[in-house]
Amino acid sequence: MTVVIVGAGPTGLTLACELSRRGIPCRVLDKAPGLFPGSRGKGLSPRTQEVLDDLGVADAIRSGGMAMPSFRIYAGHEIVAERTLLEMLGTAIPSGPGVPYPGFWLVPQWRTDEILLGRLRELGGDVEFGCEVTGFTQDAHGVTVTVSRGGTVEPIRASYLVGSDGGRSTIRKALGVGFAGETFESERTLIGDVRADGLEGTFCHVLTRDGHVSERFSLWNLPGSDHYQFVANMATEDVPPLTLDSVRNLLVERSGREDVVLRDLRWISLYRVNARMVDRFRVGRVILAGDAAHVHSSAGGQGLNTSVQDAYNVGWKLAAVISGAPEALLDTYEEERMPVAASVLGLSTDLHRRNFAPSNNPAPQLHQMDISYRGGPLAMDDRLSRGELQAGDRAPDAMTQGSVRLFDVLRGTHFTLLTFGDRSPAIAGVRIQQMAPSPDYDVTESTLVLVRPDGYIGVMTESESTVREYLTHVC
Repeated sequence: MTVVIVGAGPTGLTLACELSRRGIPCRVLDKAPGLFPGSRGKGLSPRTQEVLDDLGVADAIRSGGMAMPSFRIYAGHEIVAERTLLEMLGTAIPSGPGVPYPGFWLVPQWRTDEILLGRLRELGGDVEFGCEVTGFTQDAHGVTVTVSRGGTVEPIRASYLVGSDGGRSTIRKALGVGFAGETFESERTLIGDVRADGLEGTFCHVLTRDGHVSERFSLWNLPGSDHYQFVANMATEDVPPLTLDSVRNLLVERSGREDVVLRDLRWISLYRVNARMVDRFRVGRVILAGDAAHVHSSAGGQGLNTSVQDAYNVGWKLAAVISGAPEALLDTYEEERMPVAASVLGLSTDLHRRNFAPSNNPAPQLHQMDISYRGGPLAMDDRLSRGELQAGDRAPDAMTQGSVRLFDVLRGTHFTLLTFGDRSPAIAGVRIQQMAPSPDYDVTESTLVLVRPDGYIGVMTESESTVREYLTHVC
């Protein structure tokens, strides 16, 4: 029986690719006539780039984007500062052999969606556009989804239903789960894509009258495109009509610049900042992922990245359960991802309120490589002495004994058992890989490291029986 995925954004497309490459049939439904046309979520974190590498689209993502540009800050016509994203936010990104993508990569969301849809089609899947899900019922054996298509209503029977249909999720509302948090009623964010004449260089151009970024009009260069993404925050009572003339007037008002000419408005949206999260990620056979489960400020660029990683986490688990693994494996999706969503919500809200102002708190970590499931239901570490790297952590990249990049070995749908000495245990259904010494793996030669299909360490042990017992719960 198939899995129905509602929503063809980055979350739904990532999940569809995950299921399709594992041979799990899925139907992706979206009420829109086509893919989202705007640049909206444009910054891919180092961890998300690793996920997309595993999905087989790394080359397309690299060629379709560029390194995150610096911020160029203007006071009227004068350039008063140039700062990197990390300098603006007061954060850093690790580097070294264990980090293959040591920086944010700017790709407009419409292009990320196109790349993922292309990959889905390579895997034999597709998206059914113009299909609106109007309701569903579930029982012990599956979900019946009601779909309206071209004025015709039809039922679709599925084994599971996944709502990845955004912050206004129909699936979440019908499911009736709590969605607690706050809405910043006093402010709005205007965002869209437009051509701009009169700017030089590739930057996030921060236009102001006096150099103070608290009231700004930002124009981001977009790679491989003549369009810029514009962003402007404002009080709710100051929101203008959503027209090109209004955007032009706002630019002049914020910067005093009449030499920067905007034209060809491709897309515009008014964004109400919310900081909300569901109290359950799954109810029976209905699952929520991405913005359908958690919404927050765009500050720090965490939204799309967190959503893609939701799909990456639940994808292999859902496929495993459909293929015969214990259903309790699906419970670990909520147990692992809910704390991550809560942390991201707090981080993005803090960055939003700071509005680029300095902070005395520790610098935020935006790269998402430090996300860990330590102490969780799928992290087993029974060693007497533990090092810095532990079960539940992201498995760093490294070189194998055969001088092959570990991430090339991990790419795919399998579990991988790393060995660091002469041991070569035979464990069914697991790829065995002997490793070269690496500073990122501070383990003894007798240690066995089992890496999950999503690149996280499931087991660190010296016992083969521990690995075999673990696999009975996940396969």
